[in-house]
Amino acid sequence: MKSTQLRPVSKLSAEQQATESLRESILSGHLKPGERITETALADQLGIARGTLRTGLNRLATEGIVVQTPYVGWQVAELTADDIWEIWTLRGSLERLAATLVAKAGDAQVLQAIEAAFMALQKACAKGTRKAINQCDFTLHQAIIEGTGHQRLIRQYALVQQQVRWVINTTNLLMHTSPETILEQHQAFVQAILKGESETAGELAWQHNAHDGEQLVQWVQANA
Repeated sequence: MKSTQLRPVSKLSAEQQATESLRESILSGHLKPGERITETALADQLGIARGTLRTGLNRLATEGIVVQTPYVGWQVAELTADDIWEIWTLRGSLERLAATLVAKAGDAQVLQAIEAAFMALQKACAKGTRKAINQCDFTLHQAIIEGTGHQRLIRQYALVQQQVRWVINTTNLLMHTSPETILEQHQAFVQAILKGESETAGELAWQHNAHDGEQLVQWVQANA
């Protein structure tokens, strides 16, 4: 397995730090879908025991971004066209409901948090730093989900949020050659939320997911 450019874990929760470090390496695209993960080499690089690493890998497996194959070992999960379709349609349904609910509720504190998250995305796009753009992109969507106060919706989203981040990062890399297009994809539904246009906000949130999701599915099919 090639070097992952991960920093050794030194203190506090080694398991948590190892998990987060490996997760970010996958979500950033440094570790590619389908790539083998060698426990011994990675544990040595991180400066932790294999058992600690294995616990982290099991956590990432529950998040759906790594898989373990009997007699083969660990590898980064692969994003097939079917995987992407399932992720974007599920995500789109949850985010359509969330956008509708927060726009209808019109809670000033929630709307302020969403507006602040959108402004952070604007600043990140202006600077053009891909890592910051991806983080701000996901943070905006997360702010809308959490703003609903709908605990079951929030829990369901949490189950797939790392896969959502993975799709966001991949889409931004492959489908959006300019940061401006990323911002444009969010502006309409965010403005509808802030204006309290609940039905429009929900529909535009769905369209946002459908546009990027369908494009990524087509890209994966064409490059399979």
